[in-house]
Amino acid sequence: MKVGIEAINFYGGSVYVDIHELFNSRELDDKRYDNLMMYKKSVGLPWEDPVTNGVNAAKPIIDALTSNEKESIELVVTSSESGLDFGKSMSTYIHDYLELSKTCRLFEVKQACFGGTAAFDVAVSFIKSGISPGAKVLVIATDVVYSTARGTYIEPSQGIGAIAMLISSNPQIMELDFGAYGCHSYEVMDTCRPLANLETGDADLSLLSYLDCLEYSYQKYEEKVEGADFATTFDYLAFHTPFAGMVKGGHRKMMRDKYKISRMDIEEDFKKRVLPSLSLCSEVGNVYSATLYLALCGVIENAEINRSKRVGLFSYGSGCSSEFFSGVISKESKEKIAEMKISENLKQRYKLSITEYDRILDINSEWGFGVQNKEMDCDELNHIYSNYFLKKNLLVLENIHGFHRNYKWS
Repeated sequence: MKVGIEAINFYGGSVYVDIHELFNSRELDDKRYDNLMMYKKSVGLPWEDPVTNGVNAAKPIIDALTSNEKESIELVVTSSESGLDFGKSMSTYIHDYLELSKTCRLFEVKQACFGGTAAFDVAVSFIKSGISPGAKVLVIATDVVYSTARGTYIEPSQGIGAIAMLISSNPQIMELDFGAYGCHSYEVMDTCRPLANLETGDADLSLLSYLDCLEYSYQKYEEKVEGADFATTFDYLAFHTPFAGMVKGGHRKMMRDKYKISRMDIEEDFKKRVLPSLSLCSEVGNVYSATLYLALCGVIENAEINRSKRVGLFSYGSGCSSEFFSGVISKESKEKIAEMKISENLKQRYKLSITEYDRILDINSEWGFGVQNKEMDCDELNHIYSNYFLKKNLLVLENIHGFHRNYKWS
């Protein structure tokens, strides 16, 4: 039985901030701007949260299904490090607003940025088990930033957004090379969210852990998959992308250590096999558990696919857990993903001034984890709401009553 991604979509919000302008405003060292290889980052608005982003990513996929196909969704699995409740999963809200069948399992997984792949692995295993022939699984990786690390070098990379994936035995986007994977995980305190309003850690240690996991998870993949070769097995590569410069460093280390080739040859390989994956990530920022799959969308959108091509994927989550795996994409993948208009939607975002951006951060800080009662007031940002949300049929947060979050369609 085939298994993999039947459909995929990304919701990246409706506003962004220019990274270079942010560098200048925060008086950050401009020399480090080039290392980021990022140009814009999506910014969450007060009426957006991990639930609204997840639903807005999934709705175009669900709307394209027949009633029987919609009924065949038997699991809704969310992944996030931006949870809204210690007990109640976001899947319950998402399932409700997408009007899915009640004969469905709902739950949430967490392991930093690896969470999206953890949810994907659960979905794949359920489908591959054959326990419910014809079933589908909706996986949603969704993250926001409750407290932006203002004035630090972390701030420019902190994005928001959600990936929605339909996993089934009809993998029109990517057929998984089932059983072809390698894992490498251990305990380390590199980056973390110990408080609802705090993201902290050791950036240097995180980079070292990322590179370590890339090397050893791929090594385990190579041991498991006969004839696998990092340079020749994969037509394209998609890595977890905290920022694009980190991916470039990981690719460079792998090629240099394994093949001892020149810097020029490494750069050429990077442009050919890795750069397509960075197109969307460089426009959005780090979306945590969703980032790897946004990179995959970038590959499919930008790669030349005139035949079936293999993609090597590296997933990493701080703390840490990692996996290297692979799948096959085709011309059909490109046609299917074009229907979602991901790049087109990102181009239509509103550009925030730094003043607007800072004010939004102030308002957002009032809507984080643990709010008991609060009414949404869009008046101060009505120029954005009226132009980018009103009558657009997007899900938005309306209020919180007794910790229960209530949403409406804009």
